[in-house]
Amino acid sequence: MTAEAIAFWVLAALAAASALGVVLTRNIVRMAASLVICFLAIAGLYATLAADFLAAAQVLIYVGAISVLIIMAVMLTREMERGNRPGRFTWPALAAAVLFTGTLVWASLNTDWPLTDAPAPEATVSGLGDLLFKGDSLVLVVEMSALLIIAAIIGAISIARDK
Repeated sequence: MTAEAIAFWVLAALAAASALGVVLTRNIVRMAASLVICFLAIAGLYATLAADFLAAAQVLIYVGAISVLIIMAVMLTREMERGNRPGRFTWPALAAAVLFTGTLVWASLNTDWPLTDAPAPEATVSGLGDLLFKGDSLVLVVEMSALLIIAAIIGAISIARDK
């Protein structure tokens, strides 16, 4: 196993563990810290997959902007230690998550993933700009990322506002 493959699996395990930390931790400050670690691990995964632009965008958008908004909302929260109370949908949500995960694993294992020996195309910023502005396939992705940032801002404001 190469060093790149080892780094990929270590970062994947770190991302999964920190995502579980976000879901299972009751302390909201630790949740935010786990979320930042998860975002950084995903950026590292992009870097190991030679997607440098996605890694930089992950760090700038998610780690830089959205995490700061979430941490600001956490700092404005009065009851940081209590966290969310368990609700009546805990077990149905767990069942749905297990069913969804099982479906994803089944689909991944039963899909024929063709491999090719062709080299990966050279990814450049100018090539990405050409795809964004000359082709119409990725414009929707950019607009959806803008909507994601707006949703994060609205979520941070709604969490931080006084009831």
